[in-house]
Amino acid sequence: MMNEVHAGAPRPAIVPHLWYDREAQEAAEFYCGIFPDSRIDSKATLRDTPSGDSDVVSFTLWGVPFMAISAGPLFKFNPSISFIVNFDPSRESRARELLDETWDKLAEHGTALMPLGSYPFSERFGWIRDKYGVTWQLMLTNPDGEPRPTIVPSLMFTGDNAGKAEEARELYLSVFDHSRPGTLHRYGPGREPDREGTVMFTDFMVENTWLAAMDSAHNHGFTFNEAISLLVLCETQEQIDRYWDKLAAEPEAGQCGWLKDKYGLCWQISPAGMDDMLTKGTPEQTKRVTEAFMKMKKIDIAKLEQAYRG
Repeated sequence: MMNEVHAGAPRPAIVPHLWYDREAQEAAEFYCGIFPDSRIDSKATLRDTPSGDSDVVSFTLWGVPFMAISAGPLFKFNPSISFIVNFDPSRESRARELLDETWDKLAEHGTALMPLGSYPFSERFGWIRDKYGVTWQLMLTNPDGEPRPTIVPSLMFTGDNAGKAEEARELYLSVFDHSRPGTLHRYGPGREPDREGTVMFTDFMVENTWLAAMDSAHNHGFTFNEAISLLVLCETQEQIDRYWDKLAAEPEAGQCGWLKDKYGLCWQISPAGMDDMLTKGTPEQTKRVTEAFMKMKKIDIAKLEQAYRG
């Protein structure tokens, strides 16, 4: 996978969101010190949430937007969602060296899940859990095909979800705008416990954002949770309504724009301008907006804007 999107490509509208106990800003600074073209974009503190005062930070890693929140020790990261990092020698003259340097930095107090080495799908690959529990797949790539972003969220369908990656891909492609499939590779025979024909690897674009997915029928003991969610930035109330209605397994169980889909994957369906309200408003405006959205299930843009204006 090439390490840049096309020049002039639309900015992704789906942003990985990481939930930390108290380390969101510390972790964001740690990652920005590791990856090229990285920076902290904004910071804010949400007062008097159910988790107390919660720090929110928006940051960019190698040109890819992320968000994180410090909101208490409610959820733990696991490899059901990891981040593929593409090091492409056709774009980066030092791709292999940069991969090794990145591995060494992430390995500080981290744990290798797949050792750095040569594999059938890449001559240089490793899967590592960092000191915060977030997992990264570092891959040396040099494809002839269409470019992919430097960092791609990867969904692992495990447990009761094993074998459903292709079904989920088709659902997400049908729900979101600006979407299309990418590659699809299936397991062949003799790969038990993975069933022949299920997804070994696929990627697809939804809302101008590339995601990857795979099935794994091994006994992992983990599945999707709230520690990593996908934040969908919506321009209109119509988008919010449509995505909420089509994704939510139990629409009434959602809270503050959060929902779980039929696979347990967590999404946040949010107005694109909400981050500006929280980071650029006065303390009084931020307080009013926070109080307003904390009472909502599905987000109502008009009510948020009314709270912002006072």
